[in-house]
Amino acid sequence: MSNFVPLNDVQAAQHNDSLLRFMTCGSVDDGKSTLIGRLLFDTKTILADTLTQIEKTSRKRGMEAVDLSLLTDGLQAEREQGITIDVAYRYFSTGTRKYIIADAPGHEQYTRNMVTAASTANLAIILIDARKGVLTQTRRHSFLAHLVGIPHIVVAVNKMDLVNYDQAAYDKICADYLAFATEIGLQRAGHDIQFIPMSALNGDMIVDRGDAMDWYQGPTMLDMLEVAPTAHSERDEPFRFPVQFVCRPHASDDPELHDFRGFMGRVESGDVSVGDAVTVLPAGHSSKVKAILLGEQSLSTASTEQSITLLLEDEIDTSRGDMIVKSDQTLEPVKQIEAMVCWLSETPLSAARTYIIRHTTRESKAKVGTISYKVDVNTLEQLPAQGLAMNDIARISFRLAQPLMVDAYSVNRATGAFIVIDESTNNTVGAGMII
Repeated sequence: MSNFVPLNDVQAAQHNDSLLRFMTCGSVDDGKSTLIGRLLFDTKTILADTLTQIEKTSRKRGMEAVDLSLLTDGLQAEREQGITIDVAYRYFSTGTRKYIIADAPGHEQYTRNMVTAASTANLAIILIDARKGVLTQTRRHSFLAHLVGIPHIVVAVNKMDLVNYDQAAYDKICADYLAFATEIGLQRAGHDIQFIPMSALNGDMIVDRGDAMDWYQGPTMLDMLEVAPTAHSERDEPFRFPVQFVCRPHASDDPELHDFRGFMGRVESGDVSVGDAVTVLPAGHSSKVKAILLGEQSLSTASTEQSITLLLEDEIDTSRGDMIVKSDQTLEPVKQIEAMVCWLSETPLSAARTYIIRHTTRESKAKVGTISYKVDVNTLEQLPAQGLAMNDIARISFRLAQPLMVDAYSVNRATGAFIVIDESTNNTVGAGMII
């Protein structure tokens, strides 16, 4: 078990106003809705009219205190009706940073929704009821967080007030979870697990410490979130720039634009500077960066998640779907990939059909090669499979008609992920993480 390292003054300045995407998972009974409501309430990010409304509803239900779970009551109602549940997003901010919470359904039949929520998260809060301990659902959520590469896990042992804030009960849950985490490889380089006891109902250890758990000397939930690293900030990543559009204004009346040829797209990882040697894949032609434009502004350097236009010194045949990389960080285009795939469609996967793989800005027709196994998300057992039904997760190989420029998902979540499209309906039917 490792803790987040507190930020020094320089890091804190860089952290200011940064964005953290995180997800919460756990059943309704674990207090997930109350936790989200408490975070919004204690950070004073609930609108006055919303607070007034939930106060009225709480009084109608005979409650003395405000029922903060009402802030996500719509999602609870969907669960109670048994209808399809989508991911709900909540937004709040503090004096130091902004947050996006992905409120992910955790039931087995909503596995596809949880995978969607987890795909962009850099931290996951896994709630455990202090009375019940580590359950099958806890293991399922942890496996999915591990599968999609979330590097930071916060295990929130909630409802400590219902076990009289007993430290022994908390310590046992921590030990049980660590044993399971070791079993599935959740603890590894660049990944960590943090534990916290709390009572979302009473607000203990969420934003304020409270007086009931003096035996816990660690940070509060908000303290953890404030110092949690953002995506792409923890290690040097290779420069990956999938080309979305080739910009040719053809403005004959403007000499500066007459020969303009810029490659537009988003920096998926790494950074690039004017003068850097780059290679365009899959053709393998090399050049140097002549200019970087952000709108009409010229930049000397561009970094992750910036949408820019690159101008190269040489005229190179480049089009949408190509990828520009630094010449010393190149990779080999491949025509076969192996991946963990979550099947999203009600129509089962068929090995006889042709699908479309969409990877960054590039597409390729693909055939299923082999299905090595599918995972029982309850027992984590690897089972033989001939096909996949909705919510199934399996290790699959695909044969590609066109080469793709891929990294392993464990190395680069942006260029290690893809979606599977049904070519007859154009529906997204699967999401994959390249091994």
